[in-house]
Amino acid sequence: MSDSLVCVSDYERQAQRLLPKSVFDYYFSGADEQQTLRDNVAAFARWCIYPRVLRDVSTVDMSTTVLGQRVSMPICVAATAMQRMAHPDGETATARACLSCDTGMMLSSWATSTIEEVAEAAPGAVRWMQLYIYKDRALTQSLVRRAEKAGYKGIFVTVDTPYLGRRRDDVRNRFKLPSHLRMANFETPDLAFSSKEGYGEDSGLSVYVTQAIDATVKWDDIAWLKRMTSLPVVVKGVLTAEDAKEALKYGVDGILVSNHGARQLDGVPATIDALPEVVEAVEGKVEVFMDGGVRKGTDVLKALALGAKAVFVGRPVLWALACEGDKGVSNVLQLLCEELHLALALTGCRSLKEVNRSLLRRSELISRF
Repeated sequence: MSDSLVCVSDYERQAQRLLPKSVFDYYFSGADEQQTLRDNVAAFARWCIYPRVLRDVSTVDMSTTVLGQRVSMPICVAATAMQRMAHPDGETATARACLSCDTGMMLSSWATSTIEEVAEAAPGAVRWMQLYIYKDRALTQSLVRRAEKAGYKGIFVTVDTPYLGRRRDDVRNRFKLPSHLRMANFETPDLAFSSKEGYGEDSGLSVYVTQAIDATVKWDDIAWLKRMTSLPVVVKGVLTAEDAKEALKYGVDGILVSNHGARQLDGVPATIDALPEVVEAVEGKVEVFMDGGVRKGTDVLKALALGAKAVFVGRPVLWALACEGDKGVSNVLQLLCEELHLALALTGCRSLKEVNRSLLRRSELISRF
């Protein structure tokens, strides 16, 4: 199959053919009218690349570090929930692929593989833990402790989900996990999103979040998390300079510019458009990352030029996982790597240190959608 899959879009189309409709809809859909979902991808076209020439690009170094951990490229895997809906091996396959490509993986709290299973599947891989703050703070703390013990290298705490955004396809499908799966990091059926009593007529996940996730979370809770762990803490879901500056006050180790894959509040900016003001606000004091809409190597280049230390990709990994398991994920990561290598060479950049804002100019002539 790989011979005919030569870009992320090919994997997406093939995954749509392979996956059950409710599963594909869950992975693909955004909030409400999906304006931001479309714009996350389209916004990259508003930034034009202005290359330099005659620079001897016979060698190009793409290696970097994320929170002090070396990776072979500035392309890492974002946290995406319930990966065993896409492939029986789920998150363990993704971890193996990241190890083979020498890059890092963020594991969702809502994984269908345990923290420990993923660590055991790829013991040498760079792994970070995505965290929701639950109403049960002891449970939240136990997830952090398990991640520490299993060798994860950082905590990415999601800050944009006091409630779940309204995803209409999930409401129409009354989305719930297939009966043979559960959120593997939780012991009780309710917290594992596998209650036999069901979740009513709405999106099951929306009901789950209302029941389990703490909507009272505030900045003081970031300080609480920082006191709890010696691991680096990154806030995931910042879109404004004001929140970026607030994050610095609470001692965060990094900021992930993210709109949750356009799945929370429709009408917010595309992440590539929000990135510059966050980068400017932090003044180099912490690392800034970005996710959302990355589909090509040139997208990665543009994010780096606007100040991201690395990007995280989510849906492309799910499509690859659905098509070919860990082989597919490895292929997609390698495709993006090769595309970025070519983009760097053709812009005259011999290393990531030479990527900067001078490579880009914004064009308002390109339609938003």
